[in-house]
Amino acid sequence: MDQRQNQVQQLQQIVDDSAYMVFFGGAGVSTESGIPDFRSRDGLYNQHYDVPPETILSHRYFIAHPEGFYRFYREKMLCPKARPNAAHQKLAELERVGKLRLVITQNIDGLHTMAGSRQVAELHGSVHRNYCQNCHRLFDMQFMLANNEAVPHCPCGGVIKPDVVLYEEPLDESTVHRAVSAIAAADTLIVAGTSLTVYPAAGLIRYFQGRRLVLINRDQTQMDRQADLVIRQPVGQTLRQIRV
Repeated sequence: MDQRQNQVQQLQQIVDDSAYMVFFGGAGVSTESGIPDFRSRDGLYNQHYDVPPETILSHRYFIAHPEGFYRFYREKMLCPKARPNAAHQKLAELERVGKLRLVITQNIDGLHTMAGSRQVAELHGSVHRNYCQNCHRLFDMQFMLANNEAVPHCPCGGVIKPDVVLYEEPLDESTVHRAVSAIAAADTLIVAGTSLTVYPAAGLIRYFQGRRLVLINRDQTQMDRQADLVIRQPVGQTLRQIRV
């Protein structure tokens, strides 16, 4: 048996023994759906733009340069053809059988919900929700793609803003509380597809006091030494092998 098979067997045993499992995922969960991540060698933040993506995706830039923000948002953040991969599908299956209590995601692509997961805490919001800053009317992603305005406006005249957390903006308190409560109650926490460098989201891991911490990520993270199992393989490729 090679190392990969052995690691999958270990993960299978952990899943089988778990009564309260929580999943915490980042951009690496969706790369197998064709959505680029941010910090890897080929990631969004290592591509060259006139203005750094971290600046474009800030609250300050959105207010000062909404045209530039929306140009980047439509070109790089909206992926209408993306579909759930094996990771999203397996997590939805684990929820249906009562194994998985909550998916906590840093992603804004909505793929967990599309795959059928019902218990999802979207720490950074979702591109599928966009709201008028004036009357709070909601608009979906298709509206944003079809709208030809440089800066989309509501029929009431208000500017529409994606329901995503930009740099310099706080996380939603109720979503954070839900995530912290689930992590604190979990006996197993699977952390996948994240470098654990984006705070405050990455800081939520410290609330875990359970028995098994599993890390599935292509690169090293600051939590590797504290994990019971570290798997350096694609998330979907790994989770698809788990039997439910």
